[in-house]
Amino acid sequence: MMEARAWLDKIHAFEFDRPIKIMNVCGGHERSITHAGMRGALPKWLELVPGPGCPVCVCPEEDVYQAIQLALFDKVILVAFGDMLRVPVNVKKGEVRSLAEAQAAGADVRPIASPLDARRIAQENPERPVVFFAAGFETTTAPVAAMLAEGIPGNLSILLSGRLTWPAVAMLLDSGSPGFDALVAPGHVSTVMGPEEWSFVIDRHEIPAAVAGFGTESLLASFYSVLRQLKSGERFLDNCYREVAHPGGNPTGRRLLDHTLDIVDANWRGIGIIPNSGYALKPAFAQHDARLLFPDHTDPDRRRAGEMPPGCDCAQVVLGKIYPNQCRIYGKACTPRNPVGPCMVSDEGACRIWWAGGVRVAADA
Repeated sequence: MMEARAWLDKIHAFEFDRPIKIMNVCGGHERSITHAGMRGALPKWLELVPGPGCPVCVCPEEDVYQAIQLALFDKVILVAFGDMLRVPVNVKKGEVRSLAEAQAAGADVRPIASPLDARRIAQENPERPVVFFAAGFETTTAPVAAMLAEGIPGNLSILLSGRLTWPAVAMLLDSGSPGFDALVAPGHVSTVMGPEEWSFVIDRHEIPAAVAGFGTESLLASFYSVLRQLKSGERFLDNCYREVAHPGGNPTGRRLLDHTLDIVDANWRGIGIIPNSGYALKPAFAQHDARLLFPDHTDPDRRRAGEMPPGCDCAQVVLGKIYPNQCRIYGKACTPRNPVGPCMVSDEGACRIWWAGGVRVAADA
């Protein structure tokens, strides 16, 4: 593979008479781009737009609220991936607004790194109900499906908040004003689902697309590919992550997803319902579905239930409509130490990534 310097030279050799926007839809891509300082090394006419690549950011606010209530009032052991613990919900001042605050208030909330940790905790506590709050895209939902298929302890249930990546991109493209000229598709998702899942971008919308890995060379190769497509007029889905993302994806992972989960219409926080964009446990696994086993704590009287917090523009950031530092409260009310919105919480959230990358002031400052 060519070295980064050579790819940069090839990209700088292009000439465009207008700004070109390339959207990425992976938090890992955005982290690599930001921490490698790529934006500063690329031509001024090229804009890299972070898109819907953060599952924590789009996890429905009401699901986070439900998890908090289960931990507080149903006396379950609530386990979740670590970056879910600080995601805030909209409640009255003084009420518990995150799983971390529930933990501080005495609830048994435990961060985990793998679905296998959830199974182990359930096995170690057979007399207690354990709820695994599982938010994630296809890459992290596939291991949850595998665990279900293998069989899990009777005291373990899943509060599933899984999402598919491509429907959010399809929604943007179908809107008629997607806000980008080319797409860099996520490498990890393509590893599970197959690169061809992104062929609709070419076939239906005639927008250049390339699958990229997480190294600088793979990302720069994908930028070069889509720019070359824009210049030449040809359109094809280029796979710049061939060593890992193979046609057909991971057959075992896909089979397990199909075996255990249904694809359903799903709510994305601050964005709304996107058709066929979510996962739900199949009826055969109802005995492990936390949504069926525990009371529904939905409170329609809560202010801004389901929405982003007041002043938070995280949904616009997720959709690539604005850059993180264009949010009204970026670096002001909202910082990693005191996150207001989920984009500042997760390591895959664009606001958190930009802050860690040294962008500490709002665009209007």
